[in-house]
Amino acid sequence: MTVPLAAAPAQAATPIRGMVDAHTHIAASQAFGGALRCGEPFAPGGMAQALADCPTHSDLGHFSLLESVLGGTPVPGGTQGYPTFTQWPASNSQLHEQAYYTGIERAWRGGLRVLNNYLVANRVLCEMLIGSPYSCDEMDQLRRQVDYMNRMEAHIDAKHGGPGRGWFRIARSPEEVRSIAAQGKLAVTLGVEASEPFGCRMINDVPLCSAEDIDRGLDEFASWGVSTVFPVHKFDNALGGARMDEDLAGLAVNVGNKIGTQRFWETEPCTGPDADHDQPIASTPVADGLSALTAGAPAGAALPVYPEAPLCNVRGLTPLGEHAVRGMMARGMVINIDHMSVKTATRTLDIAAESGYTGLISDHTWATQGITRRMHEQGGFVAAFAWPADATETFETGFLEAWRANTAGTTRPWAGYGFGSDVNGLAHLADARPSAATDPLVYPFTALSGEVMDRWQFGDRVYDLNVDGVAQYGLYADWAADLLHRAGSDRPELERQLMGGAEAWTANWERVR
Repeated sequence: MTVPLAAAPAQAATPIRGMVDAHTHIAASQAFGGALRCGEPFAPGGMAQALADCPTHSDLGHFSLLESVLGGTPVPGGTQGYPTFTQWPASNSQLHEQAYYTGIERAWRGGLRVLNNYLVANRVLCEMLIGSPYSCDEMDQLRRQVDYMNRMEAHIDAKHGGPGRGWFRIARSPEEVRSIAAQGKLAVTLGVEASEPFGCRMINDVPLCSAEDIDRGLDEFASWGVSTVFPVHKFDNALGGARMDEDLAGLAVNVGNKIGTQRFWETEPCTGPDADHDQPIASTPVADGLSALTAGAPAGAALPVYPEAPLCNVRGLTPLGEHAVRGMMARGMVINIDHMSVKTATRTLDIAAESGYTGLISDHTWATQGITRRMHEQGGFVAAFAWPADATETFETGFLEAWRANTAGTTRPWAGYGFGSDVNGLAHLADARPSAATDPLVYPFTALSGEVMDRWQFGDRVYDLNVDGVAQYGLYADWAADLLHRAGSDRPELERQLMGGAEAWTANWERVR
């Protein structure tokens, strides 16, 4: 009798050593109908075509004025982009391309190994824009970006010898991430951050989608190889309530919520230590009086006035939202809890805990610290918004302070930690820290990959992190080196966690596939 040989034990995958940017929007030029942004991350005609000036975004063009409001930039005038880049890209140029592909290449050479690109969509914003050439349907917006990412990969391949030869490789599974990383290339994954995914709009609390719509949409996401999904983004929808924006942005997004759902955000006292963001118009005798005077105004015109903080959105995860969360779990997708209201996030984490599901992520510091800690303890992955190393006039919290606060006192060890650049996501990127005047990042520097890098020349301009901050994606190599420079005695642990980020992010997806 022949005894069969025992199967050899599966060989453990070689850990990926490198950083992860867990939250980017590389294809955002194709989102929102295609009119909002000036510039693209690539073009057949090269940088001269991709980063040329846009009349709508310079002089007194309507998007130039909007960018001045968003980023505090001077009203642009004249030629501002290629080849001099005298005005953009800059850390506050939020409507201009922030991630030309040669900058992504520089960040990869500096130690980036996984880049999670969110396909982004918002119907309400799209329909408000002048001159949008493409469909505002959110699923159409997402499909257009999938096609664009494929064309970007092909463009970079062509620059490096043909199909499969480029350093920029789209990965549609954790196995593909590992294979690409093993070749020393950049694994680019796809996520979805949409405000009305699957058409799940809500009007006066009536959902406009069904469980069947959600299932079809999730199956389509799976066919794209989607890694991560936001069930909720910015506005309340048929899946759940949103974590309200704060300050003046809160007022603007609340108006969008009203346009999309026919309701402003509604709040109630919080029942625990976590709260959603404060609102800019708090209840005072003057505000209450103005609200009373507008009570008879046409629908949508009444002033939203809120109690004093802390506030929580009354809306949590809906029955359709629970169906979507369980559908994401069944398909091995990572659930992003950022932008969820406290009630929505809490119920989502409860469902995950009941099921032993660890495919969870907070990747650009939109959840409360308490919810983020709970998610980490349940096995999820954390990345923080890529603030400057230290606090600045723009950012009251520095990355180092946030990292120390997030990681201190937790029970589960930190195998890795990521950053979320939110590049091209209507986000102000890290500006130059004030301490750089006396304690600069010294050029040339040694990147986390070990490569020695000098100041980056982009077109005719030479960028310096100490002066320009993160003006374009290539400067994330400098930014990461600056974090270590400023970390003091925490430098070895920070470097270990950042360079373990790509592995921890990949393993988080891998565990639920």
